[in-house]
Amino acid sequence: MNTSKLFIFNSRIFKNTALITSGSLTLIIIFGVLGVGRIVNNIVHGITEIFHQEITPPQINNPHLIVKQIQGVSELTTTKFIMDAIVPTSSSRKLGNMVIGETNLLYVARGEVKAGLDLSKITADDIEIKGDKLQIRLPAPEILDEKIDVNQSQVYDYDRGFLNLGPDVASELQTQAQRQTLAKIKETACQQKILDQANEKAVILISQLMQTAGYEKVEVLTTESQNCL
Repeated sequence: MNTSKLFIFNSRIFKNTALITSGSLTLIIIFGVLGVGRIVNNIVHGITEIFHQEITPPQINNPHLIVKQIQGVSELTTTKFIMDAIVPTSSSRKLGNMVIGETNLLYVARGEVKAGLDLSKITADDIEIKGDKLQIRLPAPEILDEKIDVNQSQVYDYDRGFLNLGPDVASELQTQAQRQTLAKIKETACQQKILDQANEKAVILISQLMQTAGYEKVEVLTTESQNCL
């Protein structure tokens, strides 16, 4: 046997085997890379799905949640009535049936009356869902607050009369003047239909509140107040 031919033949076999082995290894690496790529893509896709955001139309499922949202506003002040008043008050000092001294106080006061709705009175029975429409019935409007603005009010004149014989009752007269002012301002506010105005503005505010929360069709029903004073 020719040894050189055998060596050449074996060399060719070795080279072919090396090429086949090398090619197989390359294919294995390529398929491995592709497989890893698919795994990475699946992981990325999964993460993307987790953080994917989708905006869906609002749905009305539970009226109690709506009630809680409205009650979160608590007292809804919708109208404020402000009025200035000049209030004279007086007090006398008597000896028997004879007046021996008189004190006069002139008080310039600014008072304000706030009207609105106590939304804590709304219950689930006041909420009704009709198809895609949300219907809310509001409680009756009422006077929520009345006060004298002490920063805008003052005693304009205080006079105890001849020889200061009038009683020194400045604080009592001022308190009386403030009470009279509040009563007059509240009466005037009621005459100007402050509660009707409160109802009208409450409809606008509640409608806007519900629309902001995602409810497009909102019907707000009001309740008429029976007594202003």
